[in-house]
Amino acid sequence: MATNGKKNHNNKKRIVKVKVRFSWKNFFLYGFLILFTLFLFMGFGSSFESKQTVPLSNVIQDVKSGKVTEISVADTQLTVKEKGGKTLYSTKESGTSIYSIFKDSGVDLTKTKISVQDTSGVSNWLNIISSVLPIVLMIAFFYFIFRQARGAQENIFSFGKSSAKQFNKDNPKVTFANVAGVDEAKQELTEIVDFLKHPEKYRAMGARTPKGVLMVGPAGTGKTLLARATAGEANVTFFSMAGSEFMEMLVGVGASRVRDLFNTAKKAQPAIIFIDEIDAIGRQRGMGLVGGHDEREQTLNQILVEMDGFTPNEQLIVMAATNRPDVLDPALVRPGRFDRKVVLDMPDVEGRKAILGIHAKGKPFTPDVNWEKVAKRTVGFSGADLENMLNEAAILAARLSKKAIDMKDIEEAATKVKLGPEKKRLQTEEDRKMTAYHEAGHALVSWYMPQVEPVHRISIVSRGFSLGHTMVEQIERSHETKSRLLEMIAMMLGGRAAESLIFNEITTGASNDIEKATDVARSMVIEYGMSNLGAINLDLEKRSMYEVREVSPEMQAKIDEEVKRIMDEGYAMATKVLKSLRPQMDKVVEVLLQKETIESDEWISIVGEKEKRVSPFAEKKKA
Repeated sequence: MATNGKKNHNNKKRIVKVKVRFSWKNFFLYGFLILFTLFLFMGFGSSFESKQTVPLSNVIQDVKSGKVTEISVADTQLTVKEKGGKTLYSTKESGTSIYSIFKDSGVDLTKTKISVQDTSGVSNWLNIISSVLPIVLMIAFFYFIFRQARGAQENIFSFGKSSAKQFNKDNPKVTFANVAGVDEAKQELTEIVDFLKHPEKYRAMGARTPKGVLMVGPAGTGKTLLARATAGEANVTFFSMAGSEFMEMLVGVGASRVRDLFNTAKKAQPAIIFIDEIDAIGRQRGMGLVGGHDEREQTLNQILVEMDGFTPNEQLIVMAATNRPDVLDPALVRPGRFDRKVVLDMPDVEGRKAILGIHAKGKPFTPDVNWEKVAKRTVGFSGADLENMLNEAAILAARLSKKAIDMKDIEEAATKVKLGPEKKRLQTEEDRKMTAYHEAGHALVSWYMPQVEPVHRISIVSRGFSLGHTMVEQIERSHETKSRLLEMIAMMLGGRAAESLIFNEITTGASNDIEKATDVARSMVIEYGMSNLGAINLDLEKRSMYEVREVSPEMQAKIDEEVKRIMDEGYAMATKVLKSLRPQMDKVVEVLLQKETIESDEWISIVGEKEKRVSPFAEKKKA
């Protein structure tokens, strides 16, 4: 009878299968141990015998004198026991009888017991093992060496073979339905799909298939995914390889791999070759450290030759991805090589909403999740960031044993992706107070400036490398005005201004704020022409060791002066604003020290709605 739902299996026979796998390594190991043990045993035996053995003449003399009670014979070994309990060991010649030895010596054996042991079988086996096993191990050793040498030789000849990953038509497809937020890019690639599916339509018009498509965009925008989706949409074979995989220490290997990749793809056409991070091998020639004949340039030359070698009716398209199009060789991006350039930007609100819809599949969410609000909250997030955010939200909900992911989980995940995980650092009251005034300074200057976005959250909870953070609602903009950039600089310096105003002291906590504000100010001077130097581009970025800076030392000094002037004006404006809002700042700090985090609704209840006013920098300009 089964009890408590458990079944009785006592009457069933259990069959256990044991799989034994042969391994040359184990064979050598165990063979060596056996041989070592055998020799060790023989060595111990011989050393033992050399210490305890007595001449056979002594044994014969003891037998004659009646001292010996028993003699045990094992092959050539004699064990002699005397009346006093003493045991002696001796040896005889192989093949001679113990009885004949004592008879020839005139010894009467009637008073001595003699026992003979048959050890011929064991001795024969030991002799066979000790003589055959070393030969077998030697043969196996040389076989193993030759086998390894043959494998190494095959590896040498396979250096020139490409290691591209091949995705056939039978593999799980990735189509345009799996890609969102890049509608313009998908529209560009739809024509490529039509080329691959219906080539005869274009041949009839005398049109040739585009040879290459270069996808340009920041990291995480879906360049690799879009390339594979193009192959899935066209139902063709997809070859994927990173630019760094072509490079090897041996000269000529990269070019050989390029030839092998293109030859393999031509046999499988219609097909798509995808080279990820092509800037690893496609950088401008003549800028290398070892002249114009290094391995990278040879690989690039072979790619150029292979793309030129396409016949007009070949259904083979090369797709490549990079986030550094400015460093590519001009011969690589000219028409006839990469004919199309597809630009992928960070997704907008509608794009982020569509991406969230794709990555939300398979995850349970509560009804209160507002995807429109989440999409607006995640300005600047790439597709990879959004996928990571929802995954972090799912992990957080599972850790808290929730049945579904709610809005709070998504908000926390978005903050974690942007700023890092929350850390419970032990801080003194003085540190917490300094951090609270620092973040309140940022928030109040942001609230006062009319063109800076409203405050979304203020917190003195440590995240990543920061002890606190002030987040504002981000709005997507196509242009930036000079007055808004100056307001942003003032907001970034609001934390330092608050420290100086309240404590009459400054701390190291504002280092990152100063760095970001300086970057904005420098861009205003050397890129945007928003300074007293006028509308002139003074970009000093050095892209290679051969590039010469075209800015004189005098102009460089003027640039530094303009950057300092803009920073000083921003800091002075932040100090002025915080002096006028000192009561509100003390109130915000009091709440922060109590609750550690202030959300947008509570922020409005403390300081009020953001007022519409003219930018203080615009007023100064009019004056």
